[in-house]
Amino acid sequence: MAYMTDRKRAEGMGSAKSGTEHHWHMMVSSVGLAILIPLFIFTFGPILGAPYEEVIAYFSRPFPAIVAGLTIAASMMHFKNGVQVLIEDYVHGTAKKVTIILMICLSYAVAATGLFAIARIAL
Repeated sequence: MAYMTDRKRAEGMGSAKSGTEHHWHMMVSSVGLAILIPLFIFTFGPILGAPYEEVIAYFSRPFPAIVAGLTIAASMMHFKNGVQVLIEDYVHGTAKKVTIILMICLSYAVAATGLFAIARIAL
């Protein structure tokens, strides 16, 4: 039986070198989303259930379109960073790399689709 200190057990395992950066990005994006989500609800809520022409006219205005676009972009980046940390913690080996790549592709695809839809409506 080996009696090792915590430091000796951790020695040679290396450091992640990116934990603080991930945490900082998540904190900044969560503060941004704390502002954007209520704005999105207050801009999207009144038009919910309106006829198609009214919705198109409403999102053709700059403020609702910008709020919707920023909310989509910030939420998908927050999702990407959060799920990446989750995958890094619980998935191992080649499956980790494949899953991270697929998740990043999915989050960028959703963000691009949402921003394209907002741009088509607004322009």
